[in-house]
Amino acid sequence: MSARLFGGRPSRVLVAGDLMLDRYVWGDVDRISPEAPVQVLRWRAENEALGGAANVAHNLAALGCEVRLLGIVGEDAEGERFLALAGEAGVDTRFVQRLGGRPTISKTRLLARSQHVLRVDKEADAFPPPAAEEALLAALSGALEGVEGVICSDYLKGVLSPRLTQTLLAQARGLKLSAVVDPKGRDYAKYRGARALTPNLAEVALASGLPVDSEENLEKAARKLIEETRAELILVTRGAGGMTLFGPKGRLSHEPARALEVYDVTGAGDTAAALFGLALFGGLPPAEAARLANLGAGIAVGKVGTAVVTPAELEAAQEGRREGAGEKVLSPADLLRRLHRERAQGRKVVFTNGCFDLIHVGHIQYLQQARRLGDLLVIGLNDDDSVRRLKGPGRPLIGGRQRAELLGALACVDFVVFFGEDTPLKLIEAVRPDILVKGGDYGPDQVVGKDAVESHGGRVEVLPYVEGFSTTQIVETIVERYAPAKEKP
Repeated sequence: MSARLFGGRPSRVLVAGDLMLDRYVWGDVDRISPEAPVQVLRWRAENEALGGAANVAHNLAALGCEVRLLGIVGEDAEGERFLALAGEAGVDTRFVQRLGGRPTISKTRLLARSQHVLRVDKEADAFPPPAAEEALLAALSGALEGVEGVICSDYLKGVLSPRLTQTLLAQARGLKLSAVVDPKGRDYAKYRGARALTPNLAEVALASGLPVDSEENLEKAARKLIEETRAELILVTRGAGGMTLFGPKGRLSHEPARALEVYDVTGAGDTAAALFGLALFGGLPPAEAARLANLGAGIAVGKVGTAVVTPAELEAAQEGRREGAGEKVLSPADLLRRLHRERAQGRKVVFTNGCFDLIHVGHIQYLQQARRLGDLLVIGLNDDDSVRRLKGPGRPLIGGRQRAELLGALACVDFVVFFGEDTPLKLIEAVRPDILVKGGDYGPDQVVGKDAVESHGGRVEVLPYVEGFSTTQIVETIVERYAPAKEKP
């Protein structure tokens, strides 16, 4: 999917810049400390994610790219955790330098019911020493070998020094590679030679020294930066104002904001830079690249915390589908990533399964009851082959994709995932639901997956089906009422 959207096969990309470890501590605030006039955050859960330039890399990897990282982490526990997360994401860290005596940059965010309460930053006050810059310079030729594009993500933490940035961009030009830079600061001279820049509105104002309080003034500021950096393109990210693309002769296109709901803007710029760069590397026209970047950023701000955009989410946005139907239908891998983030916020997962052929009111009432048992309802849906094995050659009456779309359209359903086995045991073991729900006259000991769920502290609930409704009864009624009448003797 991602290859088709981005103009061809998945790219091999080098991402260079400031590497960070993002931590999230989730909890509840319901009282003031007796020790001082401060809120008490009662811990519920915590998780970690790749931040800074590594968030750009993670987004690219999630879209099927081969990604290499160039940057610095410390020889500390955070550095070890960073490298482990990058490995899990499929990101190549061979060109990441370990630096003793310097902490890995980390940002710890404390959240109460998804609202940020406090952020704690851990980082060095000084830029990396000259020896670290030399090590990164020495790694450039290997890091650039065989890549199809370069993205520089600058957070002004010292990795993208003027010397390193200019050397990297020069070598990329020599290899005829496009380079996209997500810039920071007042002086854009070090970015000279990049094909494209992706600053936000405030960064454009700071770097150009011009007001950006009108469309005309924004265009003047963008053209000034293009002239100074010799860039072909500047994509200005404008938050609720969407994104505007400029070239040397002025405005090329504008994309209005696409977010349905904004929960957290953390990392949205990283997502935009990743998607814009990937589309350009794939040979798409700049305006189309800007459109895809805008779609991805709209998805990212709808999530709490540093998060990646998945191929399924981007495809849904591309086709104009809202979450609530098609976007709820996930692959097992995408589902597990989503549930990891949801659980980090303390949410309980309810799981049920079935064929759900010819969805009727009995199904709906059953699913509504199941959803009320927790915070998220996941449906394991038999694929067409497994339905045929269970129900016979005449089933399913409705194809798998249509059944999944119908289930996704229900407000009580959060995610739908297919399974092809005769039982959902393998899927249950992967999802690890807090509550496993089954409908019918089963005893708890007869429910497939009971032992797996209870082994990690979950429980099984058996809900009665609504009497008088079944797919078989509906089919028999249709046949009885509408089949041609038999001829009288």
